[in-house]
Amino acid sequence: MTAVADVEIGKGKSGRRAYAFDDIAVVPSRRTRAPEDISLAWQIDAYRFELPFLVAPMDSVVSPATAIQLGRLGALGVLNLEGLWTRYDDPQPLLDEIAHLPADRATRRMQELYREPIREELIGQRLQEIRDAGVTVAGALSPQRTVELHKAVLAAGVDLFVIRGTVVSAEHVSSASEPLNLKQFIYELDVPVIVGGCATYQAALHLMRTGAAGVLVGSGGGPSHTTRKVLGIAVPMATAVADVAAARRDYLDESGGRYVHVIADGSMGNGGDIAKAIACGADAAMIGTPLARATDAPGQGWHWGNEAVHADLPRGGRVNLGTVGTMQEVLFGPSTVADGSMNIAGGLRHAMSATGYKDLKEMQRVEVVVSPV
Repeated sequence: MTAVADVEIGKGKSGRRAYAFDDIAVVPSRRTRAPEDISLAWQIDAYRFELPFLVAPMDSVVSPATAIQLGRLGALGVLNLEGLWTRYDDPQPLLDEIAHLPADRATRRMQELYREPIREELIGQRLQEIRDAGVTVAGALSPQRTVELHKAVLAAGVDLFVIRGTVVSAEHVSSASEPLNLKQFIYELDVPVIVGGCATYQAALHLMRTGAAGVLVGSGGGPSHTTRKVLGIAVPMATAVADVAAARRDYLDESGGRYVHVIADGSMGNGGDIAKAIACGADAAMIGTPLARATDAPGQGWHWGNEAVHADLPRGGRVNLGTVGTMQEVLFGPSTVADGSMNIAGGLRHAMSATGYKDLKEMQRVEVVVSPV
């Protein structure tokens, strides 16, 4: 790794300069390429997708129906297995209620709705519904719920298992309870596991050593998260992705050739952000905000995550993003806006066209510059 000089914060503290996606830009190369000759395909383990997009396990974005729709469009919708769909037989009236809650009552009422116990039979029903449609099945649990509920998830026939939290480590320490042993847990599973978030080289390297097929990079940087305000924790995404990509490279040597996918997770609202994530070394992107703006998203233009409904310390909120078009239009256009929030696949494809790269792995080699807006 290249040494980076620390910046003095004060006499007793220094820190490394870090960069967000807004701070960098992709540099065109000497060659361009026809957009129709470019592949956006991504494969993890035995599963191939025509788009490098995992859609985040958030109730405002992914329902069983939208997971099916996204799968047919070439992406991967990840169902939140701790959300409304696994707590209620019919959550649609509750989604309608959330969309119309006054701002001063939203957090408290959503906390109440998410206190309903998770039902294992609903986990099975929701995942089976997705499987019956013939698309890849992915579900997500937090580290705190994984030991309790993973057997129900596996029994339902999940293809990809996602363990997702604000900060996930391979070395959790607790004097109150037996922590999740990720290495042993992943070893005993028969399905590929994607785990995160992480935001540093060392944390990512430890997660890779657990046997994970992919690691999520990020700690809650979207518009519905307030992790930085509530906890003071944040690592700008361009630096985080580049650091974790370096860990992937070193682990590839350490393990004798085992490749772990780096998946950027957070702070990507348009096609340009995704292009910069790939340029920093990501293999794919987990996105929520762009699809939350779809007219057919469950949240009806409102967006929230699990952090927003935490019983003791909410670290997010319900935000109104509005709507721009259908999920198909958000992914493929045609776009009716000029901010990159529609036709995000087209945005990524045209970025690759302008830089001359034919696939995602090649795009990771593109030159970038520091160019703060």
